[in-house]
Amino acid sequence: MSVTNSGNRVHDQNCNAAEMTRQVSVAAAGNSQTSVRNAEIVYYRACRASAIANGLSPAQFIAALQELGTGGS
Repeated sequence: MSVTNSGNRVHDQNCNAAEMTRQVSVAAAGNSQTSVRNAEIVYYRACRASAIANGLSPAQFIAALQELGTGGS
């Protein structure tokens, strides 16, 4: 499990909750790469939104979304 520790408690809690949801989704996806990719996108979007809402840089989450083919959004 990935644990976010940015120093911003609210952001950390948001990202850690999103990570737990991502893990459940990935486990339920079985062999479906599309479902796993979608779970990753949902996770990074949640973390990006939390970073923005908490005054932190969303750059790492935007980069991850770009790698997943969303254009960063």
